Amino acid sequence: MRTIGFLVFTDFNILDLAGPLAAFDVPRRAMHPAPYRLTTFSETGGPIVSSCGLAVETVKPGSGRLDTLVVVGGNGPFAARESASFIELLQRCARQARRVASVCTGAFLLAEAKLLDGRRATTHWMDANQLARAFPKVRVEQDRIFVRDGRVWTSGGMSAGIDLAIALIEEDLGPEAARVTARELVVYHRRVGGQSQFSALLEMQPASDRMRLALEFAREHLHERLSVERLASAVHVSPRQFSRLFLRSTGETPAKAVERLRTEVAHTRVTGTTASFEAIARQTGFASAERMRRAFVRHFGRPPQAVRRIAR
Repeated sequence: MRTIGFLVFTDFNILDLAGPLAAFDVPRRAMHPAPYRLTTFSETGGPIVSSCGLAVETVKPGSGRLDTLVVVGGNGPFAARESASFIELLQRCARQARRVASVCTGAFLLAEAKLLDGRRATTHWMDANQLARAFPKVRVEQDRIFVRDGRVWTSGGMSAGIDLAIALIEEDLGPEAARVTARELVVYHRRVGGQSQFSALLEMQPASDRMRLALEFAREHLHERLSVERLASAVHVSPRQFSRLFLRSTGETPAKAVERLRTEVAHTRVTGTTASFEAIARQTGFASAERMRRAFVRHFGRPPQAVRRIAR
């Protein structure tokens, strides 16, 4: 029986714990003998309060060996990484575990404990640049649901912890156990695409209703030519006024925003279909596959061929 230990701290995110915990619980209940023992522990033991105010009962770390250490995320890691005793505890538990994983911003704690030095890793897309700046020895891959580098696994934001847990279950128990878990949780067995598929429209969300409508119009007409004049006409303002309002509302020019939207949709199709890159470029409004390639390199740091290969 493998022991999966979840390490929590004050102000952790409840979904970072509950999502992976629920995933591991599916084969624990369904299989005989149970393949997993689940435990939630903290530095002090006792009730630990999450960021939403819900307290979770924990135990102190025991002397038994962990199979898998899972460090959760939330806002708490930014304070916990300043605690020398907490980082020492994390390092000690990691040495005793067969593999180590983090959910969301839990990657900051792994990095602080030097468990990510020289490794590839990911975290929530909103915090990826901060992780890269704070820990230059970590090769941060921003647009990934999860990353495995040797015995260390890291995942993106919150719900990506469930994807991570399902991948760990598949490694332990095989693809059928992973599929059963995904079906019970009503999630994808293997989610296609990266974190960027969730970020572009949200990150650019302007306060102005007109500019929101312009972005929605662009998203629905990506395969067409989207000049400033076309977008301005869609929201009934002059091109000059539109450019000024759009830049003020989103912090980007209309041309850069449209490229981001096109690249986001193209990324989903590159990773989720077998369509040719030329066809995807046409469907998403790029003039050619070469222009789409250059946009991928700008936004994701790699061309479509590499993105598709990694996804597979």
